[in-house]
Amino acid sequence: MRRICVLGAGGWGITLANYSRRLGHAVTLWEFDPAEAVRLDRERVRPAVLPGSEIDRSILITAELERALHGAEVILQVVPSHFARGVLRQIAPLGLSREVLLVNCAKGIENDTQLRISEIVRQELPDFPDENYAVLSGPSHAEEVSRGIPSAVVIASSSEEVAIALQEELNSRTLRCYRSHDVVGVELGGALKNVIAIAAGICDGAGFGDNTKAALQPRGLAEIARLGRKLGANLLTFAGLSGMGDLIVTCMSRHSRNRYVGEQIGRGQTLEEILSSMVMVAEGVRTSKSAVALARQCEVEMPICEQVYQALFEHKDPRAALEELMNREAKPELWH
Repeated sequence: MRRICVLGAGGWGITLANYSRRLGHAVTLWEFDPAEAVRLDRERVRPAVLPGSEIDRSILITAELERALHGAEVILQVVPSHFARGVLRQIAPLGLSREVLLVNCAKGIENDTQLRISEIVRQELPDFPDENYAVLSGPSHAEEVSRGIPSAVVIASSSEEVAIALQEELNSRTLRCYRSHDVVGVELGGALKNVIAIAAGICDGAGFGDNTKAALQPRGLAEIARLGRKLGANLLTFAGLSGMGDLIVTCMSRHSRNRYVGEQIGRGQTLEEILSSMVMVAEGVRTSKSAVALARQCEVEMPICEQVYQALFEHKDPRAALEELMNREAKPELWH
């Protein structure tokens, strides 16, 4: 049994807290809003983000970060990536034990810096051992994992020992955990597939066909892999759970918030209208900015991400975006 702290009481955080408790771990759940933490502790439900699920009564819910982290052996970081730095900055003065394992379960790239979560951890927790960091990613919608629907994820760490330990602690008959040492690839795959999912949603909303959406996904994966290769990732990672697997589910699923955003854009709504009606975070919206900036910085062509960014923030018509993609210079299918 491990003492696990889950940072973030959104749908995925609640799901991982309940899941960890079912595996026999002692769990605390941190919610940043004190009033919401009190309500969650009393009512044990958050239907706006995870309908039909109750938070196990044995899980301690608190808005006090120090209390949540007290005695924790594993920290599951589930705060949306664009707020992760602020939380890590609050953790720094509390002094984490060098034995603690920190597992990032969010998917995104910071806007201002274009940094992945592992890189933010190095900045905000400079004394934290790199080998104790891991990232958990893959096709794992909270709505399905919470119901025990068979799913699979990958856990990546630079330390094989840490990856194996986390795999053993979190693997079950309903959530199969694979392991990897490619932290860069797993982080990039999980973050950038959200941008491609917005593009898939635009296809749906604009009334394009199955052929269009089926073409979009492998071409999106190709540009993710190009950037990943430039940043030192293993190309095979993108054929796995955090690449192709997560891309498929996020582009196709009715649960996908990113696909939903794209669908509404394709139907003519503005980004402001869409986001004002949403409770949960669609990470791909902000990550589209990071993806375009990072691609330009690395001199990597990512035309689908470019068009998504323009559709979201420059009000580009989806049909004009598709026409531009279709009329690009002809190339071999496999190019670097």
